[in-house]
Amino acid sequence: MKAEEAHLRPARPEDQAVIRRLVHQARLNPLGLHGSRFLVVEVAGQVVGAVQIRPHRDGSRELASLVVDPAWRGRGLGSMMVQALLAREPGPLYLICRAELEGFYQRFGFQRVSRPEMPPFFRWIDRMARLARPFGGSWVVMRWEPAGAGMDLPDRE
Repeated sequence: MKAEEAHLRPARPEDQAVIRRLVHQARLNPLGLHGSRFLVVEVAGQVVGAVQIRPHRDGSRELASLVVDPAWRGRGLGSMMVQALLAREPGPLYLICRAELEGFYQRFGFQRVSRPEMPPFFRWIDRMARLARPFGGSWVVMRWEPAGAGMDLPDRE
């Protein structure tokens, strides 16, 4: 596949079944899969990946449900979707991922955050993940802000 063969677009109602299938196959959180929030990557008319920005009641926003069909992984499609979302986001964004994926998200500027730095929704998720750790898996919460956001700039004279 050449990069020009893949293109991104907002999800359409008819994509909902494919998005659900991809999310379930990847064993991602199946809740909150509202098609109108998704961006999909399409190759030869077939949806092969999806990602969304999920809003939470506490006002935080999450890069969520990033998934690429296993047959299409390793071709940069996940990176393409993350870059497209970040380019249009005012930030900040949070995400929850398996610890082994931390390096992937660090490439885009996401950094691990500690519990005191997390919005309420993510503190709750972190607490649940800690309770579930004896059953397998290690999860991290990460945050991204656009370049320059949150930085103290010197005063102009």
